[in-house]
Amino acid sequence: MTFGQRSEQRFWMNGSVVTGMLLATLVCSVAVAADDESVRLGAGDPVVEFINAKIRQGWTDNEVMPSPAAEDAEWLRRVYLDIVGHIPPVEEIEAFLKDKDKSKRAKVIEKLLEDPGYVRNFTTVWTNNCIGQQTPRFVSRAGMEKFFREAFGRNRPWNEVVYDLVAADGHYEQNGAVNYLLAQMQDNDDGVQATAMTARLFLGLQVQCTQCHNHPFNDWKQDQFWQFNSFFRQAQKREHRKFNPQTGQMEDDYAEIVFRDFDGPVYYEKRNGAMQVAFPIFEGHEIDSGASSDRRVEFAKLITSGEKPLIASAMVNRTWGHFFSYGFTRPIDDMGPHNPSTHPELLDRLTEEFVKSGYDVKQLIRWIANSEAYSLTSKFGTKNTHDSPGAGETALFSHMYIKPMRAEQLYDSLIVATNAHRSGRSGWEESERQRQQWLQQFVRAFGNDMAEESNNFDGTIPQALMMMNTNPRPQGGDATLMSGAVSLESGSHLAELLAGPGGEAQKIQQLFLTSLSRMPTRSELNGMQKFLRANRDPRMALQDMFWALLNSNEFILVH
Repeated sequence: MTFGQRSEQRFWMNGSVVTGMLLATLVCSVAVAADDESVRLGAGDPVVEFINAKIRQGWTDNEVMPSPAAEDAEWLRRVYLDIVGHIPPVEEIEAFLKDKDKSKRAKVIEKLLEDPGYVRNFTTVWTNNCIGQQTPRFVSRAGMEKFFREAFGRNRPWNEVVYDLVAADGHYEQNGAVNYLLAQMQDNDDGVQATAMTARLFLGLQVQCTQCHNHPFNDWKQDQFWQFNSFFRQAQKREHRKFNPQTGQMEDDYAEIVFRDFDGPVYYEKRNGAMQVAFPIFEGHEIDSGASSDRRVEFAKLITSGEKPLIASAMVNRTWGHFFSYGFTRPIDDMGPHNPSTHPELLDRLTEEFVKSGYDVKQLIRWIANSEAYSLTSKFGTKNTHDSPGAGETALFSHMYIKPMRAEQLYDSLIVATNAHRSGRSGWEESERQRQQWLQQFVRAFGNDMAEESNNFDGTIPQALMMMNTNPRPQGGDATLMSGAVSLESGSHLAELLAGPGGEAQKIQQLFLTSLSRMPTRSELNGMQKFLRANRDPRMALQDMFWALLNSNEFILVH
């Protein structure tokens, strides 16, 4: 089955005859065959072996035949996107395809975990998780990014990271962790949003509806929500403004989280109008409710201690979902007896091992990325077609599930493929200025206000216009990212390709490697050669080819 035959397929057409011809030429087949020994990675690691055994047991129990292992090109592109957030550079693809070392995949995982791109990618993911893609007022994105950059750069234990986020106070740039709570705290909401977000993001619990009534499907009661909420009542958001003599107006300056006096219980109203009280209690542990007790500090201690705390299982589930598109539960942040895990023994074991490792996020990623399931192709066959969680079925992980790139992945992948940020530009500052403008366009067009990683490809009008309705040969003015990506100006990928050695077949192959991370099929190569020969200007023909490749589903999807 090809990408064009998949349900996820949705080519965006702009009416151009050239575009239609080129997109129709792209077969975009997903490679499937690979040496079994070359993908049995992490064979000596008991945790990886346990993952493999439990996933295989799920296949057997559900009478599913897993898809074959992905070819090297497909796997390399996927692991780059998942770990460092962009497609692999062409020289890395070529070297990997030539490498005959059977442990080369495990070595690539290690290399990527030490790459600065890993820190940048997971800083972006968790900054978006904590404050959203659109920065709220009186929140410092730079401060939040600095906090996560240091956390992932030093590989700080995850329980320490969560502790700092929940217990943080101070200036929003001097202590970047405070930006998490600043983003959640609304005027006069008494920490309600902070309560719900902390439960979802770090504990894997959806408690928001119990603010008003007992949960209809699980054991969460209304009083438990307010017990949870009482831990946040001593946190106060303080906003500072300053006078700008040049404009004659007051402007935003900075924000901070400060301690405020609050003691005793929280009062809330039941549906029948009766008033109730709730004290700071979490999982049966009650803390001193007097004014001298710092409730958030005590709460941070409670949620980050124990043999198998909720923050560990929530992080395992969320990280698994990052790599596989789906976690062990759906939704990923609604865990508990009411929503059983697809693989409960595996979730429990990974949680225990994650805690034993010292909450080592890199180690958790190693286990997942080295697993047999992660090595499989995204192509499915007749014996695992019902393994389709997007259609409501249980996730069995018998093939890789397709997902769209995040906005930042798409931007950085275009940069890697095209050198678009350097095309026609001089100097780092000018390049960085253009980069930020482009990235803001992408965030607005592709962004998710809830900052969650999507697992369904759903092209929208703004996305289509952003990617497709740009002139590949703009006449003056600032080019959009897509226009810059296929530029023929000095420094661009196309300019270097045209100036380099090799005939038309080699140049077409190079375009496929740089954009789709694979060689073209024979039919694709023949079709592109016919198109090239039918055009009087080979430069313009190659430009149109590259533009079509960058706008194909195979480029924009992680598979």
